[in-house]
Amino acid sequence: MAVFVGYEAADSPALDVKLVTKLTALRIFADDAGKMNRSVVDCGNNILLIPNFTLAADTSGGNRPSFTGALAPDLARPRFEALASQFRPTLDNVQSGRFGADMKVNVLNDGPISLILRFA
Repeated sequence: MAVFVGYEAADSPALDVKLVTKLTALRIFADDAGKMNRSVVDCGNNILLIPNFTLAADTSGGNRPSFTGALAPDLARPRFEALASQFRPTLDNVQSGRFGADMKVNVLNDGPISLILRFA
């Protein structure tokens, strides 16, 4: 499961716990009957965490996105780097990209859905 992670300035560290809980329990993988009934844990799958501050882009005013709503890098980096360790008690294979790196990421969407998870 590829997970793009973007922190906004208002996001509290408590949201990371909610994210881990939700992602490990979310039933988005097919069971034997083809129904989305299995979690990443049930399937024995892995998670790839990809840092992506551009998810916090505000495109409402003009033609140039604003990233002022993104969490400052010095605050977002340690949160992102700690996120992988929060998945490890539940999942055997947790990988993550490098925060701030210019990464080339190829993702194959193998399934009927892509989700945006937002927590209030």
